[in-house]
Amino acid sequence: MPHTVLLAEPRGFCAGVVRAINVLDQVLDGSTEPVYAFHEIVHNRYVVDDFRQRGAIFVEQVSEVPAGARIVFSAHGIAPSVVQEARDRGLRIIDATCPLVTKVHLETKKAARDGFDVLLVGHEGHDEVEGTKGEAPDRTRVVDTPGDVQALAEGNRPIFVVTQTTLSVDDTAATIDAIRARYPQAEVRNDICYATTNRQAAVKVIAERADLVIVIGSQNSSNSVRLREVAAATGTPAYRVDGIEEIDPAWYEGVGIVGLTAGASVPDTLLAPIIADLRTRGVTRVEPVIVAEETVEFRMPEEIDASQG
Repeated sequence: MPHTVLLAEPRGFCAGVVRAINVLDQVLDGSTEPVYAFHEIVHNRYVVDDFRQRGAIFVEQVSEVPAGARIVFSAHGIAPSVVQEARDRGLRIIDATCPLVTKVHLETKKAARDGFDVLLVGHEGHDEVEGTKGEAPDRTRVVDTPGDVQALAEGNRPIFVVTQTTLSVDDTAATIDAIRARYPQAEVRNDICYATTNRQAAVKVIAERADLVIVIGSQNSSNSVRLREVAAATGTPAYRVDGIEEIDPAWYEGVGIVGLTAGASVPDTLLAPIIADLRTRGVTRVEPVIVAEETVEFRMPEEIDASQG
């Protein structure tokens, strides 16, 4: 039976997620009218469901929002065409985009303006990738693997590389190596954020000591999915679950040490019942495994003060 839990640190909320959640929280508290959010504010089912219960209305199309209403853009970033559509409808915009994602948008926009073709390393269809690609849709191609790089058609422009912020550090390195091999003169910006990097480093450390790793996070959370992949790559069985209700107790059979972590959009409250359950199964030791300390904080968007007026 399990006797030890290795608790990864850092884990859970990153600064960009904290900022986005605080934005929507404050807007809801200060509003007497419906508040709309374009896409899930962060990719976590529990967080989104909680906001929905408080009255937030999540939409996938700006056209779903009544003219003149208030809209909050998610942490993942928004294409300029979406922003323009919202302005054309007279919507009152509050942008909760993570500043580190905004940085990638600015890099992409400048590179296209300077005459580059942009290779965006990321997962096609992810909200963040769709937003970044929207900065220069005619100049941006998305690649995910070294094979995608090899399949690219030839072009005449110089190459500029940006990345989604929530990718696997190791997988992205392989893709960037393939880009450098094919385009030796490419200008490369590896934009994987500090939080993604730190959480992957921490889960790798606990996976190497554990008999089983459980990652808390939703299926549409790229960084959570990557955490499970990183853990499994060490050879340790690893599962991603939204919460305790998805854990199969059979996973604990023959397991002495359980590694536990959470994606960057996961509240720490989701880990507490899992740890409590493991204590009933025999765990007597919960050991924090500290790989990095995070002190990053982001300022709230300027629109917040205006929105409360």
